[in-house]
Amino acid sequence: MQNRAGEIDRTGFVEAPVAASERTLYTVAVRDYAESEPGFAEGIDDQLAVVREWWSPFRHIPAPELQTRYDVETFLARQEVREATGQALVLFITGHGMAGNSQSHFLQLPQTDDRRKLATAIRTADIVAAALDSHAENVLVIVNTCYAGGLVGEMAALYKEIRSSRRSECKLDVLATCGHDAPVQVLRFSRVLRGVWQRLRTSAGITTPHMSVAALMTEFENELRTDQAKEKHRLHRITDGSGQTRTTPCIPNPGYRLVREVVGASLRQVATPADDYWLDRATGRPHEHDSGWYFRGRKRLNQQVTAFLQPSRPRGVMLVTGTAGSGKSAVLARAVTLSDPLFQQNPAYKAALDHTDADAVPPRGSVTCAVLARHRTAAEVASELLRALEQLPHPLRSGADEVALWSAQLGQYLNDAEQPVTIVLDGLDEALEPDRIIEDLLTPLAPLCSTPPTAVPPQRRTTSTSPALRLLVGVRSSRPLTTGTAAPPAEEEHSLLDALRRTFPAAIVERTDDPSSKDDLVDYLHALICGDGDHRETALEAAEAVAPLVWPSFLDARLAGDQLRATEDPAAAVREPAWHSTLQAGTTGLLRRDLKLVQSEGLPPHIALALLRASAWALGAGIPWSIIWPTIANTFLDQPMDNPDKMIEKLLNSRLDGYLAHDHEDQRRVYRPAHENLAATLRNRDLDLLREEDDEEVA
Repeated sequence: MQNRAGEIDRTGFVEAPVAASERTLYTVAVRDYAESEPGFAEGIDDQLAVVREWWSPFRHIPAPELQTRYDVETFLARQEVREATGQALVLFITGHGMAGNSQSHFLQLPQTDDRRKLATAIRTADIVAAALDSHAENVLVIVNTCYAGGLVGEMAALYKEIRSSRRSECKLDVLATCGHDAPVQVLRFSRVLRGVWQRLRTSAGITTPHMSVAALMTEFENELRTDQAKEKHRLHRITDGSGQTRTTPCIPNPGYRLVREVVGASLRQVATPADDYWLDRATGRPHEHDSGWYFRGRKRLNQQVTAFLQPSRPRGVMLVTGTAGSGKSAVLARAVTLSDPLFQQNPAYKAALDHTDADAVPPRGSVTCAVLARHRTAAEVASELLRALEQLPHPLRSGADEVALWSAQLGQYLNDAEQPVTIVLDGLDEALEPDRIIEDLLTPLAPLCSTPPTAVPPQRRTTSTSPALRLLVGVRSSRPLTTGTAAPPAEEEHSLLDALRRTFPAAIVERTDDPSSKDDLVDYLHALICGDGDHRETALEAAEAVAPLVWPSFLDARLAGDQLRATEDPAAAVREPAWHSTLQAGTTGLLRRDLKLVQSEGLPPHIALALLRASAWALGAGIPWSIIWPTIANTFLDQPMDNPDKMIEKLLNSRLDGYLAHDHEDQRRVYRPAHENLAATLRNRDLDLLREEDDEEVA
């Protein structure tokens, strides 16, 4: 998707400005053959156009009209290709190729005599070698000629002539677009390359500023679609100088978006960066491209969290808990985001601070690190905590338990820390091993959270330098029943919340679903419905009507508010009986309504549901677009969807985008349901989300 106004995005990469002279594209194109097939010259021009477009950040040096071998040699000499320097050199060679009797490959020229190839043609390997043996730090050569695959033998021999230090220190790659016995198809290559360029700008979702050669070859093959086309027209690797995973500055990623950093590195999870996760929940925005800051209310709760983060209380534990969707992550995300020095200094988010009471803004830098436990094992959480604290996890010894090893390392780091440390851990209930996280990671830290710190003998430290730890933990729990006694309800007797209470008896427990949160929901809904500056006269009436029906779910409030601000009169809309039925059905009812409404946006509801369900079954941080999302979605359909990329693009530009969270994993942009409760709803195959409700009309 293109970067839209107000969109907040993030990758783990920041590309430093590079002078144009540091990156050079040379094009050697031969087009004016006397006996070429119709359209050949136009095909060459089309190839050059897409190559120039892809490598537009590079300084472009095209060869002049080439008729003879002398013309090519003169170009290489005058442009000093063999002496070229800089960060990246790309050489694109296109035209007719010839296979010689000696297994040499030649670039055919308009005045080439087939009987005298050595004198009137030029060995393609010699042109390639001029680039590879230059002084440029990284080189990519693409040969798009007939029989270019035949270069393998020649280049293997010539590659050995390049000094070993250059071969080991530089990324030197050569690709051919044809096999050793295949003629070039000039229009095919330009069409496929342009399709790959467009794929990288949309569905590929690669988040790095540059790509690896392997990634380019994969996307090129994906664009060929059929097995027959892949066999005939895929790229061939002639020289491998960068391997399978290393990116090269010779291949710019046309889909890369350079963005500002929202929070500092200590608050971004290293293995699975999650700035979007924290920011989505801190703002309450319904869509990623929405730049508004909608969370209102929660005044007492935010003040309590802010008070907990004051320098005057460097130790302690606070448990933020509540039912699913009641805003636990939003409260924690708000504290993490607002406390970050980068965020506080960013003028783009000045409105967030202007709308916040001073006693509800955490001190600058009061959160040391923030880690999400969702879908992670105890070992993964331990590793993430260490990395967020800028510590490299100790290597595993044979037979060692990684959780015990890294837990001990974490404890040692905290014991040695000269300043108090604050750790935020969210999504504990969504972890793969929540009990072990409590027992093996958090329990050993309990002494550091207490006052005085009993884990450290007084003679070792003074009070001012004794270890100090604050833990802020988000965990789901059911709402306590009003029983008239002090005893907890049966469903909470063995809950994670109770386990945390036993581990941290002095912990402060704050609930996000207490009765006062009803007023918070009204404030949030009112801000959300008025988000575009409309409905100011009726928004409050609508918010007051909706809040009791969706309480205590801020998730349902977000979905309902997003739907209502799209209506002409929100207050009138919520008076309709159909709206009451929708709201009382919770997330399911709101999702059903949105699935019906996207029909008018050109997105069939059954296609939209299949795509959402595919995202709900994704492992890790989410599902990548590419060919994976359509493939999984097709398993939920009777027949494969037509034009899946267009359908996904419609989904991400529709109201259903608000049901998805965006993240990054393995250098790919990925998508997942915005809440685990929503994911569970989508995974329930017995739930008919497309059924027509009796006597209901979509407002």
